[in-house]
Amino acid sequence: MTSLPTLAVTGSTGALGGLVAADLAARGIEQRLVVRSPERAPALAGSSVVAATYGDREALLRALDGVETLFLVSASESADRMGEHRTVVAAAAEAGVGHVVYTSFLGAAPDCTFTLGRDHWATEQLVREAALPFTFLRDSLYLDFLPMMAGEDGVIRGPAGDGRLAGVAREDIARVAVEALLDPAAHRDATYDLTGPEAITLTEAAATISEITGRAVRFHDETVEEAYASRAPYDAPAWQLDAWVSTYTAIRAGELEHVSDDVRRVTGRDPLSLRDLLSRS
Repeated sequence: MTSLPTLAVTGSTGALGGLVAADLAARGIEQRLVVRSPERAPALAGSSVVAATYGDREALLRALDGVETLFLVSASESADRMGEHRTVVAAAAEAGVGHVVYTSFLGAAPDCTFTLGRDHWATEQLVREAALPFTFLRDSLYLDFLPMMAGEDGVIRGPAGDGRLAGVAREDIARVAVEALLDPAAHRDATYDLTGPEAITLTEAAATISEITGRAVRFHDETVEEAYASRAPYDAPAWQLDAWVSTYTAIRAGELEHVSDDVRRVTGRDPLSLRDLLSRS
């Protein structure tokens, strides 16, 4: 494995990891794509594909052998997400990875309202305890996701109240990630809050989506009880229902309203607003 590129990227079959991998390839940077399904890996110049899942320690040790810098996209939401994170962080440490760039979440803390944000905080602690040099990208909620929060009837439903959200575009996160991957020493042990340029309510977001896309979208402020009831037909497990609902209650609590200039400081470019993003679609 040591003859493979020493820069490894996970998640390249997904949206964020795919943007990072494509940007690196466009710059002529060789990279190792660590993927669950090799047949789905993007065909990029200078890339080598290695198969491994976050839960398979032996496969991870082979995949990460000789890796100096690792872009670690958080695992898919699941009941065993933290188990997978423990395995991949331990494998990175055992394989001698020199630097980890991890996609965390804005306001990650052991008691943050968004339940999955607690997992991100716990994963950050795993990286610290393993003594791995790191860059933590604490991403706000994706602006790209906001239009998809509206149901078929065009209504965004959730107990967010008048809370504000400083959402961030995936492409801005990817740009920051690439900067950290290209010069990890300059971003060693740094934690970046990645947000858009403004904090908006979901009512304002719905109005912007309606204006730019032509689709009539509005926000309905549910109670917490209504939120659980309206999602009950999906027959999702309790942990997932909690995650869905706490996305909105975190907004209501003001935990996602922080506007940071980290995207501009790292990349030299202002982050996209929801209007910017939708206008380019």
